[in-house]
Amino acid sequence: MSDQQTSPSWQAELVARHPRLFDITIEGQRHPGYPAVGDGWRELVETAVERIAAAVLDAPRLPVKIVQIKEKFATIRIYWRAGPTLPQSVRDALQTAIDLAEARSACTCETCGAPGRLFNDGGYYQTACDAHGRGTSVRTAPERANVHLCHVRRGGKLVVRARRYIRDTDSFVDVDLSSLPPEEG
Repeated sequence: MSDQQTSPSWQAELVARHPRLFDITIEGQRHPGYPAVGDGWRELVETAVERIAAAVLDAPRLPVKIVQIKEKFATIRIYWRAGPTLPQSVRDALQTAIDLAEARSACTCETCGAPGRLFNDGGYYQTACDAHGRGTSVRTAPERANVHLCHVRRGGKLVVRARRYIRDTDSFVDVDLSSLPPEEG
């Protein structure tokens, strides 16, 4: 047995700080929604969870649970569950927190947290800085850089909006999708 005591990871500390958000049981098995992402995304995960916690503060009796946090297709994915009576305003706030986290992950190295971009290593995609990127950098038209499609409610209908993510302010600016060049592919 080692004399050194290991400290809890940032993921475990985050789960411990927000036990109501992460404590979920599915079919009798406990699944805490443990963040399974690299240390470079720590800040964006913590920010997203704080935003989610703030959104549900207004609805403490309506349980919202984070089911899973992982990397998929080179960006973060945050999955959650809530009861059907969760107010739409809270659902919208949760979606905004998740959209911001996904957008930030698309331009943040999952390994170190530095500004990053998309790399393709034989079909495996990752968001990384030049030091951690493997394979070739995936080129994007400058007009399409950091543009994300976000689902928002307008008058009770779900609509898709194109939004450019601004890393310096951790915010979105709406973009006219028809003004963008077609995606290459």
